[in-house]
Amino acid sequence: MKRKGRKIKAKAARRRTTLKIQGFKPVMKSVDIEKIKEEFKNKPAKKD
Repeated sequence: MKRKGRKIKAKAARRRTTLKIQGFKPVMKSVDIEKIKEEFKNKPAKKD
């Protein structure tokens, strides 16, 4: 019975972690798009 209890708990823990991973949303960082565009304009284009 002890083994069965451990097995059930382990199964639940696995399920919990998979659900946590599925629900995880990475934190959106505020990015200034205009600033990045300006940086590209200022840099000369590389030619190979």
